Amino acid sequence: MKIDPADQIVLDHVAQHGDALVQRAVDWANINSGSRHSGGLMQVLDALEAAFRPLPAIVERVETGTSTTVRADGTVNTDTFAPALRITCRPDAPIQIVTTGHYDTVFDAASPFQTVRTRDDGALNGPGIADMKGGISVMLGALEAFEHHPDKDRVGWTALLSPDEEIGSPGSAPLLAELGAKGHIGLTYEPALPDGTLAGERKGSGNYHLIVRGKSAHAGRAFHEGANAIAAAAIIAAKLHALNGQRAGVTVNVSKIDGGSPLNVVADNAVVRFNVRVPDAQSASWVVDAIRDIASTPPFGGISLDLHGGMTRAPKPMDASQTALFGAVKSAGILLGQRIAWQSSGGVCEGNNLHAAGLPNVDTLGVIGGDIHSDQEYAWPDSFVERAKLSALILCKIASGEIDAHKLKQLRLETM
Repeated sequence: MKIDPADQIVLDHVAQHGDALVQRAVDWANINSGSRHSGGLMQVLDALEAAFRPLPAIVERVETGTSTTVRADGTVNTDTFAPALRITCRPDAPIQIVTTGHYDTVFDAASPFQTVRTRDDGALNGPGIADMKGGISVMLGALEAFEHHPDKDRVGWTALLSPDEEIGSPGSAPLLAELGAKGHIGLTYEPALPDGTLAGERKGSGNYHLIVRGKSAHAGRAFHEGANAIAAAAIIAAKLHALNGQRAGVTVNVSKIDGGSPLNVVADNAVVRFNVRVPDAQSASWVVDAIRDIASTPPFGGISLDLHGGMTRAPKPMDASQTALFGAVKSAGILLGQRIAWQSSGGVCEGNNLHAAGLPNVDTLGVIGGDIHSDQEYAWPDSFVERAKLSALILCKIASGEIDAHKLKQLRLETM
């Protein structure tokens, strides 16, 4: 591959709009959009819709699905989520690209971390500046520039911006699955690692909530008439923890036990909350069976168990399609003087969803930064143009056929 004159037009467009790439991300990051902050999410959604509207595309808000939440007292609520934003351009083109990102953050409305500042070393420090409002700006910059390529009509694209990725994409998962099934290549804009490395294979993840119900009784006068849900939860938590080390790469993290009662009352309710990580589909099946066995066997009399949740994101291995796609991205990076490397990650993201639906994808095409999910989160301003150029050149090479989107999709389907 080489950079053709048509490619250079696209790359020059990115460079000419570098200040805008950074500034709009800062503006978006200055609006709190924690996953449960509906007012802030809608405010950011308004800003994103306005930013994407000038593209020659259909811009629409799409309703997301519902999910259930287990409260601390064991009651189950139905949750709804903010709309996703879907931007569709040339849906009938022979090649279809799916780009995704999320506009929620982990910082709730009450968080003291609310605004972006520039550190002494020049890095931007702010909530979501890397994860992933900076990434959304990079995505938009690449799409804006690609629309100046003479072969753009060969490529259609759909961008999906979701409101719930940081809580596992419970509402947007069906939308991601639908797009993944239809597309040829996926580009997702989680931040790269601090040295610019991309995430390669990813583990799968599941979130579970086990409701433990017992029987209340006076702890002194009628202790044996009760059934202690907290004691049962502790035994179950130990059994779950004991799954660690039984299969390579599988981890079970018991994160919280809710419930309890005054000291003189036998507790009648508890909720055990835990996360699992798995390296492959076989390991996922193994741990799901083990969890179901534990959750179907009360540790002593008077206890009932009710399991909620499940595997939310499938593993994303470096199969033939992923290996070929990363090779193509590495070649594009070489043309730009960018060193592209990748490594395994225990983290999960929308890339897992897209891969499970049959879409080969690269999911860390966002800005270079670090310390995400903390008040030290940062992004390097120079990386906005650098990363937008990389995505733009990938799109150019897909349009020219130098990156064979149909072949990559076929490779993915052969491994499903």
